[in-house]
Amino acid sequence: MTGTRRITAALVVLFLLGLLALDQAQSRPLNPYAAPPLLALGSGQAAGGAHCAALPN
Repeated sequence: MTGTRRITAALVVLFLLGLLALDQAQSRPLNPYAAPPLLALGSGQAAGGAHCAALPN
């Protein structure tokens, strides 16, 4: 039983590492100068991009 668990755990870890490698290979590098501000307190910019930012008008 221990051998089966180790094999299953190793396969899951390899699958996750494969997904991360595929994501890194297909993603563009981030541009920190084009990113929205992390905290825009008092800047007048409205939050966007999330369901919690979709407040009723």
